[in-house]
Formats: sequence, C-alpha cells, structure tokens
Amino acid sequence: MLVRIIASWLASALALWIVAQIVPGIAVRGFGAALAATIVIALVNGTIGVVLKFLFFPVTFLTLGLFLLVLNALLLKLASLFTPGFSVHGFIPALLGSVVLTILGSLLRRMLVPGRPGTIYL
Repeated sequence: MLVRIIASWLASALALWIVAQIVPGIAVRGFGAALAATIVIALVNGTIGVVLKFLFFPVTFLTLGLFLLVLNALLLKLASLFTPGFSVHGFIPALLGSVVLTILGSLLRRMLVPGRPGTIYL
C-alpha cells in the first residue's frame, strides 16, 4: 500500500513537472518543488476544494459540470500561492494547466502505479 502511495505521488509530481514544461504561465523550479507542490495541491483539494465543490454544486449542476474546470483552476492557482518554487501566472494558464494535469496525471498513474489495471512495469 505504501508503495502505491509513493508511486502515485511520484507520478503526480512528474505530471506537474511536464505540465510546467508544456503550458506557458506555469513554472516549477525543479522536481523537488514539483513533489512539494503535489502535496500542497492534494491538501488544497482535500480541504478547501471539498467545501467549494459543495457550495457551488448548484452552479456545477446547471453548467453540466463545466464549472468544475473553473474551480479546479482556482484551486491550482491557490496551491501555487502556498508553494515556493511553483507558480501559476494568470487564470488561462491555471485553466489549461488543471485540464492537462488531470489528464496527464491519470495516464501516468495508470501506467506507473503498481496494482492498478493497465500498469506497465518498467
């Protein structure tokens, strides 16, 4: 179980580092900063994110879930404020970054985390 948690954390940090290379306006100073940022992103999503998603559920329902993109972008921007070495400059980079981070993180975790379907052992 601990191996899966660490592998998932490393895959998420790798995804964040790749997103910083792809999306202009998102910067990560190094892989260590990506590891720290991944923890902060998880904490922000697990605390403030849960409350915001609950409060804005009616708007999310009316927009057929599209408002979640806006909330995720705001949470990514908020996480960057708490993490040295990780910055998001503007709303559009946060929006693009959150979408790419979600997709890339899911793909990398599927490929790299042991015990998940579709795992490729390197």
